[in-house]
Amino acid sequence: MAKYLLLKHYRGGPTPLYDVPMDQWTPEEISAHVQYMRDFAARLEETGEFVEGQALSPEGTFVRYDGEGRPPVTDGPFAETKDLIAGWMVIDVDTYDRALELAGELSAAPGAGGKPLHEWLEVRPFLNEPPTISE
Repeated sequence: MAKYLLLKHYRGGPTPLYDVPMDQWTPEEISAHVQYMRDFAARLEETGEFVEGQALSPEGTFVRYDGEGRPPVTDGPFAETKDLIAGWMVIDVDTYDRALELAGELSAAPGAGGKPLHEWLEVRPFLNEPPTISE
């Protein structure tokens, strides 16, 4: 089994086929989307392939070290220019092909008008061990 991170990009990834911003969805459309995600996770729990997942708030800040005794540096007030990750899910599957299959299925979560979003998900494998450096 191998673990993969499925990243749901709200902004910053390729544009989905049906690109209606979530703040323009009806409450019923949002509920249907969230229920699809819950049902998907529950099905993967039954097969032992679900590890965990979370939706994320749109607020966030990039932070970096700025030197000894100095406060951290943040990225400033330009949130509209940043990638925005809407959520993530960790799966534990037998093959990379299975990870792609599940990501494709998750991409069909309904959006505005109840249509599948066809959103792009980023599939990232976990590192099994740290890379070995040889001289």
